[in-house]
Amino acid sequence: MLVTIPPHISVSEFMGYLKSKSSLMIFDKHANLKYKYGNRHFWCRGYYVDTVGKYETAIRQYIRNQLQEDISNDQISMKELFDPFTGEPEK
Repeated sequence: MLVTIPPHISVSEFMGYLKSKSSLMIFDKHANLKYKYGNRHFWCRGYYVDTVGKYETAIRQYIRNQLQEDISNDQISMKELFDPFTGEPEK
């Protein structure tokens, strides 16, 4: 994730906001995760932050390519619930 944080917000304040709001959004969208992570500790305590400097375009390109790679890997690992040839449920 590549973000720009305004100078009046500290990195720790931004990360706390990001992690808390995103976990609430995930729990709202996927209610079944509330049972698995009942204590609302969805994210780990730590995080890693670094500046991009002069390599910003290379990092943007890496993030863009990583997203495409993740999408293609998800497509490969999709499980068929029905046999596409017979229409019967998979065993």
